Amino acid sequence: MKREHLLTLLILGALGLGVAAGQFVVHPMDAELRRAWVAGLQSAGEITFLRPLFMLIVPLVFASVVSGICAIGSPHRLGLVGGWTMVYFGGTTLLAVALGLVLVEWIQPGAGIALGDLEAAARSTYETDVAGRVAAAPESVGGAFMNLLRSLVPENPIRSAAERDVLGVCVFAILLGLALVLTGEPAKPVIAFMDGLFQALIRIVGWIMWLAPVGVLCIVAARVGTSGLGALAGPMGAYMATVLLGLGLHVFVMLPLILFLFERTNPYRFLWDMRKVIVTAFSTSSSNATLPVTIEECQRVGGCSKRATNFVTPLGSTINMNGTALYEGVAVSFLFQIFNYDLAWQQQVLILITATLAAAGAAGIPSAGLVTMAIVIGAVNSSLATVAPDAEPLPLWTIGIIYGVDRILDMCRTVNNVMGDAIGARLITRIAPDEPEPDAPAA
Repeated sequence: MKREHLLTLLILGALGLGVAAGQFVVHPMDAELRRAWVAGLQSAGEITFLRPLFMLIVPLVFASVVSGICAIGSPHRLGLVGGWTMVYFGGTTLLAVALGLVLVEWIQPGAGIALGDLEAAARSTYETDVAGRVAAAPESVGGAFMNLLRSLVPENPIRSAAERDVLGVCVFAILLGLALVLTGEPAKPVIAFMDGLFQALIRIVGWIMWLAPVGVLCIVAARVGTSGLGALAGPMGAYMATVLLGLGLHVFVMLPLILFLFERTNPYRFLWDMRKVIVTAFSTSSSNATLPVTIEECQRVGGCSKRATNFVTPLGSTINMNGTALYEGVAVSFLFQIFNYDLAWQQQVLILITATLAAAGAAGIPSAGLVTMAIVIGAVNSSLATVAPDAEPLPLWTIGIIYGVDRILDMCRTVNNVMGDAIGARLITRIAPDEPEPDAPAA
């Protein structure tokens, strides 16, 4: 058996074992013992898999973007690639939110849920686990957009790297790559160094992937053990089913359809080739942690050019959040349904726009969507206040209602986020193909 196939089987086996261990070993424990086991498994997964991946994010993003910009060459071509990348990111995110809003209005998962049974636990959970992060986040879409602009213009790229601000690192790397291209002959040794550094980092990613089975088993067992699969059949079952249906339709129908229409390739073959990316995204719940694997697999088996991959995927890990945007649209509508609010089309459009913008400002880390959800709720409350001044605003503590089942949904929406980046890299390859090797015949 090839080493590649063996690793795939080990990772998929670890995923299944992780789900079984979380459900049948960890979750049945009493609460205190379960917390200890979850913490231990999470720590083991972080040390063996997550931390090595996070270690590579900043150097890999920097080297890959500089190398990719130098390969793209002219500023005119870079503008073309960047423009179409932004169109793809914005278009697919809007489609994802629209799909979620259609499903939540059709299924009505919040109808008939008794708030009294959930309120006390939701208030406690919000104050304990969510309120602090919400208070530290921007209060409006404008604030989130300003944070995005500040990341686009880092005053200290070293600080951006230290804080793992991928967008700031990307912007500095783009500027450096352009400067190297325009410098010409004197810059060629630096370009060669960056390309060699990128190849060396990709080799390290390959080594780390052999740690993936252990990491995936521990992390998935911890995540499933926290809430258990029984949450799918509890009072939140209809809500979870709506989110999962939307995420499934987006990643297995809408994105493949876009890939087929514009690339005329078998989209499901591409999804299968990206199986390591999917499993890594599912287990880590982090677009940033998955980024090293995404870059490697897109170029190695995904048919994506170095130029497209090195530009699209680092940028997408920060601002292209299809799954998060869809989830926020469904979650906010669901919470308003519990309070028996009948949102008009104006509020639906507002959710569509604010969820898209808020998701773009969400960090590529676990549960970031819960924080930016407060922005969407605030925008809808403001809209309702203008048309119905006497209506009570939706309180932010309601986020605590969905917090308990967020871990499982977070794993799934990260798959959407990451696969949106990978499919984007494949599409942009059409306008940014790699040059043939010097000793290879031109196509």
